[in-house]
Amino acid sequence: MTSAEEPNTTTLGAGPQDPEELEATAPDATAEISAQTTLGAVHLTVSDLARSLEYYRHGVGLSVLEEAGGRASLGAGDRELLVLVEEAGARPAFGHTGLYHFALVVPRRVDLARWLTHAARDRVQLTGVADHFVSEALYLSDPDGHGIEIYWDRPRDVWEGQVGARLTTQPLDVDGLLAEVGAAEPGGFEGLPAGTIMGHVHLKVAEVRSTIEFYRDVLGFALMAQLGAQAAFLAAGGYHHHFGANTWESAGASPPLPGSAALRHATIVLPDSKERDRVLGRVRASPARDTPDGPVVSDPSGNALLLAIP
Repeated sequence: MTSAEEPNTTTLGAGPQDPEELEATAPDATAEISAQTTLGAVHLTVSDLARSLEYYRHGVGLSVLEEAGGRASLGAGDRELLVLVEEAGARPAFGHTGLYHFALVVPRRVDLARWLTHAARDRVQLTGVADHFVSEALYLSDPDGHGIEIYWDRPRDVWEGQVGARLTTQPLDVDGLLAEVGAAEPGGFEGLPAGTIMGHVHLKVAEVRSTIEFYRDVLGFALMAQLGAQAAFLAAGGYHHHFGANTWESAGASPPLPGSAALRHATIVLPDSKERDRVLGRVRASPARDTPDGPVVSDPSGNALLLAIP
């Protein structure tokens, strides 16, 4: 995605399609990680915390849960979804591995429609819109170039067992989506609904093969779909994907340099300490780094992952 500036226009259907799920295929795979595994907050470095908070509050619709000492926690309801840490002068990490986008999934289609109505009314700039068969998605980019997706999942019985064959990128039926709420709703935007969660995290990686070997064979996520040597999608519990990984902007690239506005870490939430210990027992080439929130491991491209428990 391109570098973002302060949003001042809305693009509905005219922006570049996010190529995230272009006609993917997948072999059969069995996940070893618990089916109860989910994702937690994504932690990012930003160059100007005040600017980012303005964007995430009024553009994206997250609430500030806590702010102190150049760090802020944001979420929907009381669920933490994003942590921003300021490093003044940090520059976007283009040309390196790291975050492609983090993806917030809203509970209902009407919630996505209400968000799109807000974007049109309040002039929030989009970078793309797409129908992925499993979901309908809207894409944007924050002031530091961090990619964001807001999406709604179609019912699981529509796509379960078909992810490898049907995951795709098609034009979004914008008119049909907006029809969920009709004309622009009166009143101001009240933010993302309390049921919003971190649906998936899509990463920029140096190589797909080693990425699959780590996320599937070490961590234990199932390979749900693969686009050759370009991209892979992996998940726990039969979800279409908790992690995406691609080389479109990062083939052979190194991790971001110090002082970059980049991914600090994503969070994998395991159901209990027994399952976390089981996952850690498989991690050998990338030893864990202990933190107050739990152990952090890194994938072969240097993307950090916090292994948390509720």
